[in-house]
Amino acid sequence: MSNKIPPPPAPERGPLKRGLLAALRAVLTVFIVLDELLRPLYRPLIRRLAGLRVMRRLEEIVAGLPRPLVLLALAIPFAIAEPLKLVGLLLFARGQFWAGLVVTAFAHLMSFVFVERIYHAGREKLLSYRWFAWIMGQVVRVRDQVLGWVRASAAYGFAIRTRNAARRWWQGLVA
Repeated sequence: MSNKIPPPPAPERGPLKRGLLAALRAVLTVFIVLDELLRPLYRPLIRRLAGLRVMRRLEEIVAGLPRPLVLLALAIPFAIAEPLKLVGLLLFARGQFWAGLVVTAFAHLMSFVFVERIYHAGREKLLSYRWFAWIMGQVVRVRDQVLGWVRASAAYGFAIRTRNAARRWWQGLVA
């Protein structure tokens, strides 16, 4: 006979909490599916921009900076791009679609081109800060959990199957 005590049952979620989690999952699913759909369009552009001589030179400069300046170099464009993403969402919410689209696209481009490249160039120095390494570990953990949660949903599976079918259809047209 075992002295193992079974774990207590998970607490039941009320209808409000279930509804809020469903809404959150729906919003996250839309954003992640849009990213999956748009990635083939923006990734080649990002690779091309990253390959420019000026960008390679920027990465060399960042890699040669002392770690406090690498942190500052990352913080400045991050502090500009992230609030701009919120401004873009607010413009969308106010019905200013084109202004919201331009601001959001600019903020994401800034993130992809500058923040990502600076982080890539100075990653080793940035992660030498224990607090920064901890934060990045938490960001990756949460990102992976959210992606797993969304990718397990039926809506995500449907969107990916639809994307793949559209891809096959398009390839059949151009073949």
